[in-house]
Amino acid sequence: MKKESFALAALLLLFSILTPCGYGAVRPASLTIKIGQMLMIGFRGFTVEDSPEIVADIKERHIGGVVLFEYDLPSRTHNRNVSTPGQVARLTQDLQMLSPIPLFIAIDQEGGKVNRLKPARGFPASVSAQHLGQLNNPDSTRAAALQIARTLMELHIGMNLAPVADLNRNPDNPVIGKLERSYSADPAVVTSNIKLISDIYRDAGIIPTLKHFPGHGSSTTDTHLDFTDITATWSEKELEPYRALIASGYRDVIMTAHVFNATLDPLYPGTLSQATLEGLLRGKLGFQGVIISDDMQMQAIADHYGLETAIQKAIEAGVDILVFGNNAAYDPSIALQASEIIKSLLARNIITPERIEQSYRRIMELKQHYHID
Repeated sequence: MKKESFALAALLLLFSILTPCGYGAVRPASLTIKIGQMLMIGFRGFTVEDSPEIVADIKERHIGGVVLFEYDLPSRTHNRNVSTPGQVARLTQDLQMLSPIPLFIAIDQEGGKVNRLKPARGFPASVSAQHLGQLNNPDSTRAAALQIARTLMELHIGMNLAPVADLNRNPDNPVIGKLERSYSADPAVVTSNIKLISDIYRDAGIIPTLKHFPGHGSSTTDTHLDFTDITATWSEKELEPYRALIASGYRDVIMTAHVFNATLDPLYPGTLSQATLEGLLRGKLGFQGVIISDDMQMQAIADHYGLETAIQKAIEAGVDILVFGNNAAYDPSIALQASEIIKSLLARNIITPERIEQSYRRIMELKQHYHID
């Protein structure tokens, strides 16, 4: 009887934490938890024992998610998070066990060249978005998406940072076109493929992420490496896949682009632009789901804005989840720094508690909808 009572009490506590309307009852830790849920952090290590920093981030700072990589760019080694299928499955389960609030565990598994789960490490081969777009065959797209979804399910990875909604407007684009990440230059082809893929992921319990809003396909430079201005090359056509999916009811996740587009905002790149995110994405296009940033440590942001300014502007712009992949640069204290900055912004009335609550509710509603565990 005591065991049953304890189990019931534990379930009620978990439910109260996961239910946005009931979460206010956890008053002492509410602000820390709400801020933590807005952070997604990358880390080194094949096991939780390898990474005491991420353990502390989960248990003490209550981060809402982690992002996995196969290759560690700062050290130029494969000593990151992916070794074998069994190892990844153990890692993800151990990460979830650390967190009282289920984690978003995310990965970039687009297929083709952007593929963290490689055949050399025992994972199924995958094809690129460009290949699927050229075929433009629903059966081929469905088969490719199902394979990825099943792989992620087996690994307990609940969020894929895909599919790419960018139009292939510049085939020489170093970060989109040349890597075959776009399905097509034709918005209709992109739309049909990403809708099918998103539906398949959703049916499998995998959260899809459309990227990179408001469009990265026309760029001539790489936001990982430098400031990227698309003012002269961007077209409103690049909004069509987003407009179509949102109109059809899509409300999962959309990732921002760090691209600068003076047509939309003469001051700030997309991730930091209130006009682009609140004005265009939420206002004109009507998106009600979670907005996630591209990696805040990429040089298009990190080289031009201080960490506090970047965090402040991103939150003011409407970003719900701030990604610090720790793979453009490695800083094991980044979650602590980011959470302290957000607390300071709140203490100085630069950001309001209501703004944090908006993001928290969207995040928790998404976690509840997908039964993240």
